[in-house]
Amino acid sequence: MNNPNRPVTTLFMIESLDGKISTGDVDELDVDKDFKRIVGVKEGLHQYYNVEKQTDLYSLNTGRVMAKIGVNERTKEPTKMECSFIIIDSKPHLTAKGVEYLAKWVKTLYLVTTNKNHPAYKLQDKFDNIVIIYFDEKIHLAELLAKLKSEYQVDRITIQSGGTLNSGWLREKLVDHVSIVVAPCLIGGENTQSLIGGESLHTQNDLKHIKALKLVKCDVLADSYLHLTYDVVNETEIDE
Repeated sequence: MNNPNRPVTTLFMIESLDGKISTGDVDELDVDKDFKRIVGVKEGLHQYYNVEKQTDLYSLNTGRVMAKIGVNERTKEPTKMECSFIIIDSKPHLTAKGVEYLAKWVKTLYLVTTNKNHPAYKLQDKFDNIVIIYFDEKIHLAELLAKLKSEYQVDRITIQSGGTLNSGWLREKLVDHVSIVVAPCLIGGENTQSLIGGESLHTQNDLKHIKALKLVKCDVLADSYLHLTYDVVNETEIDE
């Protein structure tokens, strides 16, 4: 059952059959760029972007991912979207130029950070659609979702963050649904990001962190792609 005190969340990603969401362990290797070049994979890739267009009007991602896709270097004026972005970025990975591009691109940019010197602060006077959500030292994921619901009336969010952060959402029982496009390839690599990363489980007691899934739909797409949708069972039951 969905928690009424926070938005309904859907984890949406593209992955290889072996669960990798990147093509390697360095930032220059990236699914969005590299799948377009691989024969047998590139032919059906457009279907992932078609599904992505049908996701929620609030999309949550990270500054690192935004930097990987090149928003810090883009110079062409973007076409305004109806979608709002929630970007977690503390390092920061986003430059002032990247923040400005996002503000021009999306309906509202919610910038979540622990960095008081994030370049987004200097752009708030220039753009009225930049909202900064500040956390002291650590971003509390459950608190962030509750704040988005209570203060900004965000009802549904599509999560598209990296494997480590995805693990945080999952472990804290904050993922309600999963929507995965499976690309017809195997990537491998123990350091290549998978859908759920983070710390491994170590004990029998840790089995409580495993979330069972209930299949809602399996669509067989063209060119050997699959689209799988699941409901997440957040209350784990373990037999003695």
